[in-house]
Amino acid sequence: MRQNLQNTMALLVRYPAALNALLRGLPGAWIQANEGNETWTAFDVVGHLVHLERGHWIQRVEQVALNDGEPQTLEPVDRFAQMRGNEGKTLEELLDEFIRLRAANLATLEGLKLREEDFARQGRHPALGVVTLSELLATWVGHDLTHLHQLSRILAGLYREAAGPWREYLGVLKCAGHGS
Repeated sequence: MRQNLQNTMALLVRYPAALNALLRGLPGAWIQANEGNETWTAFDVVGHLVHLERGHWIQRVEQVALNDGEPQTLEPVDRFAQMRGNEGKTLEELLDEFIRLRAANLATLEGLKLREEDFARQGRHPALGVVTLSELLATWVGHDLTHLHQLSRILAGLYREAAGPWREYLGVLKCAGHGS
């Protein structure tokens, strides 16, 4: 699928509501479950999403979209910043912050009034090298969906044993994950 900003925005705008519907008000056992040693909980996942909305996605989009010259190096992402920054917060507070930040970031994205030719603009990822704005926008969507998949695995995993022999039919319980 070629980059189509309307299609990209259609998914990006729905994601906060999907997370909110899935997670808000769940008992603590659901929120604090993980997939084993050194894996994330639902709380950690939402904290990570907040961190990226607060300081990475739209900043990277602007850096690439507004650059006319040589690709600039994008700031690296601390994939574990949420482990230090969310003490004392509730999941509901993180969801509220994510909803607010995503709305603001999408308003900024719309305000850029990107054209087809802008999608070829380039930035330099610290590990991947040269990337395009089109790839960055597609990755934002893919990142959201990756974490939705991760949340599905975490939550379903709580009922791994309770599902008994039906585990055999539940693909989400067979998936070993794909990184955080």
